[in-house]
Amino acid sequence: MQSAIKRIPRILGRNKTTVAAGAIALLLIVLSIIGPWIAPHDPVRPNLDASLLPGFWAENRVHPLGTDNLGRDIYSRILYGASISLRIGYSVIAATAVLGISIGLISGYFGGRVDIVIMRFFDILLAFPPLLLALAIVAVLGTGMEFAMMAIIVVYIPAVARIVRSSVLSVKELPYIEASRAMGAGNLRIIVTHVLPNITTPVVVYLTLLLGDAILYTAALGFLGIGIDPATPEWGAMLSGGRDFLLIGKWWVTVFPGTMIFLAVLSFNLLGDGLREALDPKLRFRR
Repeated sequence: MQSAIKRIPRILGRNKTTVAAGAIALLLIVLSIIGPWIAPHDPVRPNLDASLLPGFWAENRVHPLGTDNLGRDIYSRILYGASISLRIGYSVIAATAVLGISIGLISGYFGGRVDIVIMRFFDILLAFPPLLLALAIVAVLGTGMEFAMMAIIVVYIPAVARIVRSSVLSVKELPYIEASRAMGAGNLRIIVTHVLPNITTPVVVYLTLLLGDAILYTAALGFLGIGIDPATPEWGAMLSGGRDFLLIGKWWVTVFPGTMIFLAVLSFNLLGDGLREALDPKLRFRR
């Protein structure tokens, strides 16, 4: 695993698409950190006197990306939205990684009835379309950013756990695992020192791909007005609030937050593909 990690920068450097995606992803991460500090206006306070003003293309220097129907500065809301949308994505992926990897390790390593019960329950969850399942969970739990995050986590855990389980099933039968067990190593030590380091490659790649999906699902819930407060400067909620004004020529209300969603999802997906190529020798040799 360590040698594979050392190869990542060199292999990724040869892939211009992945480098560009990584640069965009890094820029979005920086914006999510400093966005609230550099935003020139309050993203929530309305100003009806400045409602639906065009931006820099109309020589508007006060609101470079224009304003929405309540007169709120779109540029400031996008900067705040980067912090909210990406923070939700990071939190969802972190919680999914901890829970999914833990459940997958337990299910794959110990097997038996525990494995059967866990996998059959996850099979039921995987039978539902992901967005429909998230909507159902939010409908039961109630509205709020925390509940939206919990819904997305529940959607993602089964897939991560199944990937971990399949990797554990192949690793735990290897000779060095049997040798460690014969030398008296306990289950916890074997899992931490031998099994876990050898299953991280597919999990890291998949979690990177899920980060883009998490941002997209968060935007989808915000667009539908479920789970995210419509007044929150989140990209999906901004997109939903401006859809009624697109047909009357106020395109900037939806185009700019939609573009940010597009860039975030595309960059993390391309970055995940690049990591998969860097860590999978079959894909490297195919190029």
